[in-house]
Amino acid sequence: MKALEERILKDGQVLGENILKVDSFLTHQVDFRLMKEMGQVLADAYRSKEITKVVTIEASGIAPAVYVAESLEVPMIFAKKHKNITMTEGILTAEVYSFTKQVTSTVSIASKFLSSEDRVLIVDDFLANGQAAKGLIDIIQRAGAQVAGVGIIIEKSFQDGRQLLLDAGVPVTSLARIEKFQDGQVVFAPADI
Repeated sequence: MKALEERILKDGQVLGENILKVDSFLTHQVDFRLMKEMGQVLADAYRSKEITKVVTIEASGIAPAVYVAESLEVPMIFAKKHKNITMTEGILTAEVYSFTKQVTSTVSIASKFLSSEDRVLIVDDFLANGQAAKGLIDIIQRAGAQVAGVGIIIEKSFQDGRQLLLDAGVPVTSLARIEKFQDGQVVFAPADI
């Protein structure tokens, strides 16, 4: 998606060999116009798949997932990283390693929000090693629902997340794919859209 790639080049910061900081428009402060456009593009890519729910992990995946869900006119569910006192029964959990934060979290979704009738689109801000999506796939499948695909805002194609998901039989659609970071600059791979 050209608008996203241009914004990454303009406002993104490469940190080290494999981190891209996009907090000015995606992961901390949200550019709602760009987010709405990205949500529409991802929704359009999966519109024919009869999606009934959009699922993500808190926190940075929530904004794009809301816009995708709005465009598809379906509910959005986010997996919680911290179980609260109201989550007392029927909780599905998975262990998820965050590449950026370098911590493992237990993420949870109340099973009452997913059923065997659901066709789910997973949406997230980044795809690196695929562990977040893999954890969500596990939760969704244990609920008896079907995973229709994974929609990603920014994919680090030089890491193995895409292949992990494809090997699991799950389609992946990324709006921007980063081939590598070179001399502090982003080099894009061909995007899916």
